[in-house]
Amino acid sequence: MWFRWTVFTVGLMVMSLGIALMIRAELGSAPWDVLHVGLFLNFGLTVGTWTILMGFLLLLLSALITKQLPKLGAYANMLVVGLFVDMFLFLIPAPELLVFQLLFLFFGIGIMGFGIGIYISPQMGAGPRDSVMLAIAERTPLSVARVRLYMEGSVLIIGWLIGGPVFIGTIIFSLAIGHITAWSLTICRNWMNHRMEERGMHIENIN
Repeated sequence: MWFRWTVFTVGLMVMSLGIALMIRAELGSAPWDVLHVGLFLNFGLTVGTWTILMGFLLLLLSALITKQLPKLGAYANMLVVGLFVDMFLFLIPAPELLVFQLLFLFFGIGIMGFGIGIYISPQMGAGPRDSVMLAIAERTPLSVARVRLYMEGSVLIIGWLIGGPVFIGTIIFSLAIGHITAWSLTICRNWMNHRMEERGMHIENIN
């Protein structure tokens, strides 16, 4: 179990680095980070704090829908990502030259997708957004993909209306993140299963 928690935490750290790089690129952020940055610009606190607060609200909504408490991994996801995002934003300055902004953007998207694959592979629980997505999909005729589209679209619009960073990077992220995550998840899942089989265990594939 300690091995799975370690991989889970490393994955969240890698994903948080990708989030911070995208924000520092100032060329547009992922939909949820557009909302978090918009809240930060309007109400203060930090981007990581808003990540935690929004995660808490989403877990509460998930619990109300399912009438079950989320798994421990969902709470860890919420807290760890918020803390790491703030740490990386503190350590990484915003680049001034466009070439470095583009490098931050593309590396950020790639690193984020790879981090998602790492943290999902040990199956320690879905994050706050995925918990709500799955809860709604299970109780409505909507598919998971359609629910995710509506959720991401809604927070993107709200974030944009309150001044969040919507630009070319937001579009590139939306087009690329699914492909990068699928590639990453395949690699990380196979590696994780191999390591667990060495310990006499096996983690089932996620459909």
